[in-house]
Amino acid sequence: MAKSGVDRPSASHKDANVTQNTAVQPAAGKISVPEIPMRERLRILWRAIWRHRIFYFLVLPSILFFIVFKYWPLWNAQIAFKDFKPLLGVERSPWIGFQHFMTFFNSYYFTQLIGNTLFFSVVKLILGMPMAIVLAIALYETRFNIFRSMVQTGAYIPHFLSWVIMFGVLLTMLSPSEGLVNEIIKATGGKPIAFLTSPKFFRWVVIFSDIWKETGWSTILYFAALMAIEPSLFEAAAVDGASRWQRIWHISLPGILPVIMIVTLLRLGHILDAGFNEIFVLYSVPVYSVSDIIDTWVYRQGILDFQFSLATAVGMFKGVIGLALLVVSNEFAKRWAHSSLY
Repeated sequence: MAKSGVDRPSASHKDANVTQNTAVQPAAGKISVPEIPMRERLRILWRAIWRHRIFYFLVLPSILFFIVFKYWPLWNAQIAFKDFKPLLGVERSPWIGFQHFMTFFNSYYFTQLIGNTLFFSVVKLILGMPMAIVLAIALYETRFNIFRSMVQTGAYIPHFLSWVIMFGVLLTMLSPSEGLVNEIIKATGGKPIAFLTSPKFFRWVVIFSDIWKETGWSTILYFAALMAIEPSLFEAAAVDGASRWQRIWHISLPGILPVIMIVTLLRLGHILDAGFNEIFVLYSVPVYSVSDIIDTWVYRQGILDFQFSLATAVGMFKGVIGLALLVVSNEFAKRWAHSSLY
């Protein structure tokens, strides 16, 4: 039989063509994106930064603050493991390992310092946060805008007063000789009480003065969270016959629960920061046993006695404990409240 003028391709040629076409054609459903060179990426990034340069300029002071006061000191934190000598510098000072940590742990005052610090921090958290939440809800529920503005202003002002001024206010109120509170006690037949030098009363003076000073400022976050709740939820609940208390319990509190969790987690991360400024201004030798916290001890031992390595070691210990509490509490928040920092 005669062959035709055009030869048919063999099976092997067909397979080769299919393989070649398959290799050239992209897989179905996938879009091939050309890779952008690194130089072009940097150029695009720089254009975006320059386009929004005014916003980066506004952020620049905050960035510089964190670089200078937060990140750069991390390099010098190595003196916690060294016998720091100012004349030798950070790098040439001899390495001594965990000796400063053991000095703090074996200190006679270690248990007392930890106990006082935790007492102030935990009680401030337990008493201060509910009062801020209650005040925020009360401000949100009031119908008189003028009254709300007056209360907000009066509650915010103490936050802007330094603890030196607050000490003067407390001394005027609690002085054993001419204090307002003691004048009332003496008028009712009682004996004056030295609140600021009595180990029995000093802790509660610190706690309630801190709550008085910071509660108003703390309501800002909770009040903003309440304002973000959809008003139609309250309207629907009112139509269904829900009382004001029921609307607070079933709408307001669940609505601000994520904010409450975030604030609690942040406070737990600073659980060993009991308020150095406040206690340093208010405390004195007669109340050292109930008022001396980690920060005040570090100030005396590390700064006044020039034990900078010991002070750094204690600061690192506080940071590690705060980080561990933050991570653990964040996992609990994820599991039980379905809200977390990250």
